[in-house]
Amino acid sequence: MDYFENQLLRDLFQAYFDARRNKRSTINALDFEINYEKKIFELYKEIRDRKYEIGPSICFVVKEPTLREIFAADFRDRIVHHLLYNYINPIFERLFINDSYSCRKRKGTLYGIKRVDHFIRSCSKNYNQDCYILKLDIKSYFMSIDHLILFQKVKEALFRYKDTTIINFDLDFVLILLEKVIFNDPTKNCIIKGSKEDWKNLPKDKSLFFTDKNKGLPIGNLTSQLFGNVYLNDFDHFIKCKLKIKYYGRYVDDFVIVHPDKEYLKSIVPQLREYLKSNLFLNLHPKKIYLQHYSKGVSFLGAIIKPYRIYIKNRTKGNFYRKTKLWNDFWQKQKGKKVKREDFNKFISNINSYLGLTRHYQTYKLRNKLIEKNISSLLKPYISVDDDFKKIIFKSKVKYRKYISL
Repeated sequence: MDYFENQLLRDLFQAYFDARRNKRSTINALDFEINYEKKIFELYKEIRDRKYEIGPSICFVVKEPTLREIFAADFRDRIVHHLLYNYINPIFERLFINDSYSCRKRKGTLYGIKRVDHFIRSCSKNYNQDCYILKLDIKSYFMSIDHLILFQKVKEALFRYKDTTIINFDLDFVLILLEKVIFNDPTKNCIIKGSKEDWKNLPKDKSLFFTDKNKGLPIGNLTSQLFGNVYLNDFDHFIKCKLKIKYYGRYVDDFVIVHPDKEYLKSIVPQLREYLKSNLFLNLHPKKIYLQHYSKGVSFLGAIIKPYRIYIKNRTKGNFYRKTKLWNDFWQKQKGKKVKREDFNKFISNINSYLGLTRHYQTYKLRNKLIEKNISSLLKPYISVDDDFKKIIFKSKVKYRKYISL
């Protein structure tokens, strides 16, 4: 083994540990974990000998938060996705603008919301002068990504650092894997989970089954999230450097521009539309162009940003209440039975995830109402709540019981 082959094997093991994080209890992860060392060696040999082929994905439709088609890669392929991500993401982090929020460490939705709130405060001189908010959306973004353009962008970025110490991997191996992942058509080799009715209300421009050749990335893969940022990186720099717009932020295909001149914002929409169409074969969504005075607020990443306050959207509240009702129905069916501790753990994790999301906004009354009035009375003897309604926990007297009788 030469240096790069040794490193590839070490990196595959690291990618495996990354891939199984938070997924260890899934069937695919558990199946792979049986004799995982042997399986990683087999994967290593396939990559080394250039014989690696992508396996079948599981395709299904999710309804929350919006109707979407998901392609879940086989666990073995997820290891390769993490391997590629670990190799190339540090390079692209040097190229991305600060205000690209998706799939990046120490960023994400909350960071994006706070940044847009900061843009409005700064541009309006703390709400003392006029400024306007332009929010735009790209139509069917992931389904419209061109594989040839994407692969060229990735190659250019890697060759830019080819002779530097940043490239500490075998570039040929990585490019071969990237080409396979980018040009893979998951619809040709997939397992459909669910029924045809699940696709009934899904528009054709939201499905990979109806995209043109060499178009579209599967939603659900780690690499797709990274490639989504890569594809629009030059567009980000066009806005920041060519148009010299100071207050600009983007999360995947949603982007916001804040500026003191309303007419200027109107004038740049055709420029943005032309750039996207000519360079990336993308289209602005004609029905999702929002231009308003800052006092009207703006909806961004599940929050409503208004002067001096930030609220969560009604859709998020509705999901919160629906999830609570589903749990209440479950507990009612378990009345008089012994309930596994695992069910309680899942319930607490589920509710606390919503509480963790809402705690960042003006939602004290919402959290209070949810816990006091909406959580089943059957659970009240077994759970306690902190003073600020930020999370629920087991009471210590039942902490170590395997079963609890409702």
